[in-house]
Amino acid sequence: MDQAGIIRDLLVWLESHLDQPLSLDNVAHKAGYSKWHLQRMFKNITGHAIGAYIRSRRLSKAAVALRLTGRPILDIALQYRFDSQQTFTRAFKKQFTQTPASYRRALDWSSFGLRPPIRMGAFSMPQPTMVNLPEIKLYGHTQCYTCTLEQISNHRAEMRKHFWQQFLHNAKSNIPDVVYGLHQVRSSMDKEDEQEILYTTAIADDHFAKTLDSVEVITLQGGDYVQFSYDGLKEGLQDFILVLYSTCMPTLNLTRRSGQDIERFYTPQGLTTADIRCDYLIPIRKSA
Repeated sequence: MDQAGIIRDLLVWLESHLDQPLSLDNVAHKAGYSKWHLQRMFKNITGHAIGAYIRSRRLSKAAVALRLTGRPILDIALQYRFDSQQTFTRAFKKQFTQTPASYRRALDWSSFGLRPPIRMGAFSMPQPTMVNLPEIKLYGHTQCYTCTLEQISNHRAEMRKHFWQQFLHNAKSNIPDVVYGLHQVRSSMDKEDEQEILYTTAIADDHFAKTLDSVEVITLQGGDYVQFSYDGLKEGLQDFILVLYSTCMPTLNLTRRSGQDIERFYTPQGLTTADIRCDYLIPIRKSA
């Protein structure tokens, strides 16, 4: 395997082991090279020092845990291999220009400081479109579930499928051309290591809404959003969303404001076949 292939595989391995001991000796052993040769090769291929890259990715993972869970700061620091809360706070403030506590309390979620994972090979970043939506009246049903941060991707894909099946199973007319999934995450009030996920299945067609049971009127918040388009297998949507948050938002230096993410599905592709076509919109606050 060529050097680029070796580093590509190593990057994938590093991403799944950021909460494990990753001394240069351990990483070099995994790669099968001396640590000196590995450091030179990593810098030549990626343009980054391997030690600094690992630390910045650990801090980025810690930042996500701060925003999406209620876990104590010390627990998060120890998970990502910092030996004390003080050491973690110093490193975090250097990368994000604010303390972990301030980062957690902020109303908006700035992507400044988040370090995207290095992606090699056939990767093309989804293209953004900045849009301003008016307030929209929808008709739907909101459900809630909880899971850990590590479970969120698998659970979200399963719950999305389950909730749509429930919502549309008794429809007495053709499904509208566009349906909406509204998604919001907040830390659980009961368990500090879990998130509470709110997912709303909804439509804008009031005539179709009358064919469904127990729908409520929902106001879709207007404002500025960044929109990305997805066209592919259902199984790939969740990975696509992870790329938006881990790579697109920090690369574009966008700030997520409070509000719901919007999944705008176009049917029948969105609900009746293996392939789906949808727009994914994230609420943002434009810089002054």
